[in-house]
Amino acid sequence: MRKAWKELDLEGGGLQAINAKLAAEMRARPPAYIAWVLFPLGLHRFYLREPLGGAGYIGLSAAILITAWLMAGWWWLIPAGAIAAWAAFDLIWIDRRVTDYNKELRKQVFLRKGHKPPQDYRGRYTSDEDAQRELTEYQSIKEGERAGHPGPAGANERDRDVGGKRRMPSFNEQEAMLRQMRSRKKDEAGDD
Repeated sequence: MRKAWKELDLEGGGLQAINAKLAAEMRARPPAYIAWVLFPLGLHRFYLREPLGGAGYIGLSAAILITAWLMAGWWWLIPAGAIAAWAAFDLIWIDRRVTDYNKELRKQVFLRKGHKPPQDYRGRYTSDEDAQRELTEYQSIKEGERAGHPGPAGANERDRDVGGKRRMPSFNEQEAMLRQMRSRKKDEAGDD
């Protein structure tokens, strides 16, 4: 996303405002892996909104320095081995964390409580009966529109939009209906 788009103030702008906020909050893999290079500081954990993990890296780094300074010998290798193992694990963890974090962020934004789908939202077909009923209704509407005739007088209320006008099926719904009509005609031709 270009800088100019990120700087736009779209408050109250609906989906555009939500997408702009998401673009600013979502995390990406390249910056996380670049921050991982400085793993003793835990920057990649802080970037991926894991402050406890970042503090753990700082604590282990401090333990390495303290044991190396206070104790002679190889004792500093114990916290150094722990931080190295943890950093190796984080190479795999970063990919999963970015995916999970972005998914949770989208859920929080788009699945807010108290919000429900629009009044005339129909979603997907839940059964074959729904699809068959839609197909029959669609065929009756299209047959009634032939030769300049308006649609059937008793059009279903759920096929009306908010303004009271008849709602046309979406492109995907029309494609599904045409596929069903084609398969029905093939079945009828095969039965003869």
